[in-house]
Amino acid sequence: MSQPRTQENRLAQGGRIDRSRKLSFTFNGKTYQGHAGDTLASALLANGVDIVNRSFKYSRPRGIFAAGAEEPNAVVQLGKAEAAQVPNVRATQQALYDGLEARSTNGWPNVQRDLMGLVGKLGGQFMPPGFYYKTFMAPASMWMTYEKVIRKGAGLGRSPMENDPDIYDHLHQHCDVLVIGAGPAGLAAALAAANSGARVILADEQEEMGGSLLDARELLDDKPAEQWVAETLAALSGMDNVTLLPRTTANGYHDHNFVTLHERRTEHLADTAPLKDGRRQVRSRLHRVRAGRVVLATGAHERPLVYGNNDVPGNLLAGAVSTYIRRYGVVPGQKLVLSTSNDHAYRAALDWVEAGREVVAIADARANPDGELVEQARAKGIRIIAGSAVVEAKGDSRVNGARVAKIDAEGFRVVGSAESLACDTIASSGGYSPVIHLASHTGSRPTWRDDLLCFVPNTVKGVAAAGGAQAVYATAEVLADGIKAGARAAEESGFAAGEVRLPSVAERRDGAPCALYQVPHEKPTLRAPKQFVDLQNDVTAAGIELATREGFESIEHVKRYTAMGFGTDQGKLGNINGMAIAARCLGRSIPEVGTTVFRPNYTPVTFGAIVGRHCRELFDAERYTAMHQWHVEQGAEFEDVGQWKRPWYFPRKVNGKTETMHEAVARECLAVREAVGILDASTLGKIDIQGPDAREFLGRVYTNKWAKLVPGRVRYGLMCKDDGMVFDDGTTSCLGENHFLMTTTSGGAATVLEWLEIWHQTEWPELEVYFNSVTDHWATMTVTGPEARKLMAEVTDIDLDKDAFKFMDWKAGNVAGVPARVFRISFTGELAYEINVQANYALHVWETLFAHGDKYGLTPYGTETMHVLRAEKGFIIAGQDTDGSVTPEDLGMQWAIGYDKPFPWIGKRALSRPDTARTDRKQLVGLKPKDTKVVLEEGAQIVLDPNHAIPMPMVGHVTSSYYSPTLDSGFALAVVKGGQHKMGETVYLPMADGQVHEAEIVSTIFLDPKGERQNV
Repeated sequence: MSQPRTQENRLAQGGRIDRSRKLSFTFNGKTYQGHAGDTLASALLANGVDIVNRSFKYSRPRGIFAAGAEEPNAVVQLGKAEAAQVPNVRATQQALYDGLEARSTNGWPNVQRDLMGLVGKLGGQFMPPGFYYKTFMAPASMWMTYEKVIRKGAGLGRSPMENDPDIYDHLHQHCDVLVIGAGPAGLAAALAAANSGARVILADEQEEMGGSLLDARELLDDKPAEQWVAETLAALSGMDNVTLLPRTTANGYHDHNFVTLHERRTEHLADTAPLKDGRRQVRSRLHRVRAGRVVLATGAHERPLVYGNNDVPGNLLAGAVSTYIRRYGVVPGQKLVLSTSNDHAYRAALDWVEAGREVVAIADARANPDGELVEQARAKGIRIIAGSAVVEAKGDSRVNGARVAKIDAEGFRVVGSAESLACDTIASSGGYSPVIHLASHTGSRPTWRDDLLCFVPNTVKGVAAAGGAQAVYATAEVLADGIKAGARAAEESGFAAGEVRLPSVAERRDGAPCALYQVPHEKPTLRAPKQFVDLQNDVTAAGIELATREGFESIEHVKRYTAMGFGTDQGKLGNINGMAIAARCLGRSIPEVGTTVFRPNYTPVTFGAIVGRHCRELFDAERYTAMHQWHVEQGAEFEDVGQWKRPWYFPRKVNGKTETMHEAVARECLAVREAVGILDASTLGKIDIQGPDAREFLGRVYTNKWAKLVPGRVRYGLMCKDDGMVFDDGTTSCLGENHFLMTTTSGGAATVLEWLEIWHQTEWPELEVYFNSVTDHWATMTVTGPEARKLMAEVTDIDLDKDAFKFMDWKAGNVAGVPARVFRISFTGELAYEINVQANYALHVWETLFAHGDKYGLTPYGTETMHVLRAEKGFIIAGQDTDGSVTPEDLGMQWAIGYDKPFPWIGKRALSRPDTARTDRKQLVGLKPKDTKVVLEEGAQIVLDPNHAIPMPMVGHVTSSYYSPTLDSGFALAVVKGGQHKMGETVYLPMADGQVHEAEIVSTIFLDPKGERQNV
């Protein structure tokens, strides 16, 4: 590995870095050194690294341009090991740590000498906006080749190919006031709100809080601004009602003051989260915050000027120059030319001179600049060229000069000859754009202010902007605005305003800025050197001008045609300039053109943070019944039903061999039909329904009648969607006059509960009815078979006489000494008792049943056996025998429809449609294979003529198919067009291997058609 480079651009003193702690890092394979407190960007600048990346489209060399989240160029790949790879990290937001490894995301064979750069030099002529759409149209046969080439050239970085070793958290929080941004406005707002007693969360995306005050030239109370920051943070951190979240970005603002915050907890420490007390720490956390009120103290982004070759390394924002000098002790060059349209940018020139470097000149677009900072620059002997701007940067891999000319900003023309100035750095400032992204997430369109030359957030209930976020920039005014916003937010949350003292700040006289969004060139825009508007996406002023000439007038269309504001940039730097250029080309004003829609996320969020702990074994939660461990110990095989682990079958060892599923299921079926079996049915959905209008509600959601169901009775019901198609079924028991217990399919419980709530809340809010899921509260075990009554008699005090306890009755009593509800419901067609007990007692009851059940041959059975048994009786399973296209009438279940109910139940109107009344609809039937040894494939298509030419007309398909040891035959349920009128007819099932099975259409009930076995 190469020896560490010297930090040639590091000042001997100054900045907020810890010079006692040296950190080594590598960039593109070369080793460098920085200090604790550096960002990767400041450390690269300190080491004189000019080219940090190649541009997205033209592969032009790019250097560090900004100092924060608005950085468009320094987007890097982090990570040593493959599993630790992180793409698209802004070097300006990545804290330096010892051992950090970073690489450029673009550039082949390397970022210094990129072969694609040759294409970039010709890009303006051969790769304008719309190039891909216009070029790769024909021949169509080549599109797959085109796509591969385009995809290979696209993207910024790569995703890791190995599993992520880190863990991530989600945290749900509530607060009275959420303050986003901890610059002067945010700190003041948080202090005001906290002093009122409100619960406050203060979040800021930077490594340390303080914002612009960390590199401010002003004094607060005659002390450095950073000292006031430290005192304020100390006061806030000492309050129990305040949560401080540094390194936390507010990425999305959603309805009802729901804000997502992405907190980077250990990214500043290592590639992967380090261990603490032997446990890996969380890498990042996603806070889901519901706030009473929100204060947006997000500040403003400085706008660059758009001039020729403004992307060459060495071009920076003026504010970024000051930040690197004052906060990090780094001067990113030797000789500076500043181009500005406002007073605030003069800070960069003053800081540059005070750092011992040369300011060649300041090109000020205003005719008569006269603010205090201007006077300070003159006093230091800095040359100021009024009414002028940098029209073009010179240089290839680094700025080596600037062409400055007099301009007419309003007339958009150069009015004098250009002067060439030798320099290695150009700083520019076209004013400030409030960070309105989050406010725009609310759906509110920002408002253009001609007096402020920017968009400001619109008024949104529960939200207040403060400071730079609403174009207030003077430090004293920003602090006052923050206190006002924080106090008002607290008062609106019900708290009395607390006292906050404003620090004294000397007022500063600034001259008025001028509007300058694109610097004119001697040549027309389309022929001038490239003037970049969106540096990340290689969008030029010429590209925007071309888009408007090609008929794109909506700014949203211009955005999509040129890619302006795409990707991770989200228009932070370029959008205002781009809109202004489009407005000039269209002959409109900026507010007439408007702004684009900003969408979450504000900055990239890792998939890990979004997923949180919901990955690997927690990706899809597994639910277990109270008897799960018993099933495991008995060797059960499991299947997933919804999120439940249900016993599929219980294989036994016979003569040293473990039964196959076919053998186990056959044994379990015969045990139920001939003796007694037991099923763990705890997974059935259970919804407790109460209220004076509960009975009326049931009558509306079920197809059948419920008005006369008395306590102690149970009724089967079908539910339809509003299109008349069956989507769930189950039994509902009357527990009291206004109290019912509804059961649903295991996989449909959540869907049914949501369905009930939707109809109650949106369609029938006048009904007084309440729903509670009690699936987990009650464990259910079904004892079924000819010996079921004898077994139950040994463990319960309930009168089991067939006349006292009839089919579809339920009774309360004790089972195995435990309070229980017992239902005479049968899904097998046999005598059955469904026992519901409080889940904590379920295993005791289960084991008691087995302790008494040996003499009766008690056999546990699983879901596969349950399917065979229910299918023998023609009982459907919603979602298997129905598929969203089957009505109750298609199922032959007219007996379950209350045609004359006074209130039309959900789906009734749909059954009167001509389509649902067709006689050739697919209808549920039974299929009996002509060869009794054949078990038809589920999903197999049914045809009437096996000799028909392909494609054959298909008339239906198999929905359920099994072998029945009781019938000693295969059998199936199917849906067949007009099937209920085709009883006794033969149909055919062609298979993929060339076989054709024959089957007879029969009744869906294969066993005990009169139901005598369940009624004994």
